[in-house]
Amino acid sequence: MDLRTFSRKSWDIIDSVCSVYVGSTDIVEKMLAACLTNGNVLFEDYPGLGKTLLAKVFARVIGSYYSRIQFTPDLLPADITGTKVWRQSTGEFVLVRGPIFTNVLLADEINRSPPKTQAALLEAMEEKQVTIEGETYPLDPPFYVIATQNPIEQEGTYPLPEAQMDRFLIRMSPGYPESVESEMEILRRRIDWKVDDPTSHIQPVVSLQEFRNMQEIVEHIFVDESILRYITEIVRATREHELVEIGSSPRGGLALLKISRALAAIDGRDFVIPDDVKRVAFETLSHRIILNVEYLIEGVKPESVIEDVLKSVEVPKKEEVRP
Repeated sequence: MDLRTFSRKSWDIIDSVCSVYVGSTDIVEKMLAACLTNGNVLFEDYPGLGKTLLAKVFARVIGSYYSRIQFTPDLLPADITGTKVWRQSTGEFVLVRGPIFTNVLLADEINRSPPKTQAALLEAMEEKQVTIEGETYPLDPPFYVIATQNPIEQEGTYPLPEAQMDRFLIRMSPGYPESVESEMEILRRRIDWKVDDPTSHIQPVVSLQEFRNMQEIVEHIFVDESILRYITEIVRATREHELVEIGSSPRGGLALLKISRALAAIDGRDFVIPDDVKRVAFETLSHRIILNVEYLIEGVKPESVIEDVLKSVEVPKKEEVRP
């Protein structure tokens, strides 16, 4: 697959998702960019904004295997990973695979389960493998988690630990419809569908193998030394900001690198420019920053730190970043 075909197929995927999901194309493009790098995505927003629908539609459009887990307080780690059971007929333990053995795992309302259950995802999210009773099983590529959580309702929820937040490549908020016309379009489409969930009628735009080939293309996008320095200085600046107690880890820099390469490829370029990095800086770094307590009380948001950092770090000149 060449880069032109890659870009065309990418926009076919985006257009197909947007034919069902009414919302920002930018959100869908960044979601695709994250998934092209096997990155995990966290949607954090109010109920009823289409987070689950978006994840389900995307999984079907790219022709991948898909599992959904509704996180609840009584969910156990074995309900996610699976377990070994004794088979009397064969006289041996047999692995009964859990829903994590898939390509796209939708973790719906992930913060409604206790930390022990949430931790069952940690190994899979980072290392793309699962260890069950001392035996390690690799997950078939591509594998990534698309999780949703409600940021306003705290009763009966368990905040995601920092270690797990750091494993999400990006965190996004779809937000309310941008206009009256957009919200009316949601109603029109519901009338046309005649069902609440139209995802069963969605046809894949690409095959699973084609999507794997697209992931390989991203790994060949050129990144100049000046871009690498730019990413590094942004990440390091988050640690030195006066409002921050703990800044972004090096994984934040890797996230910026991965998703900026994917965005460049989607746009049909074989090299990364500074705008690719700036475009996703908020989504990749804000959830990796812990503010000092006094500023949290005052209502300061991590996004304001990212904004300051982007203003302070010198941007490479565009003519310097081409291969």
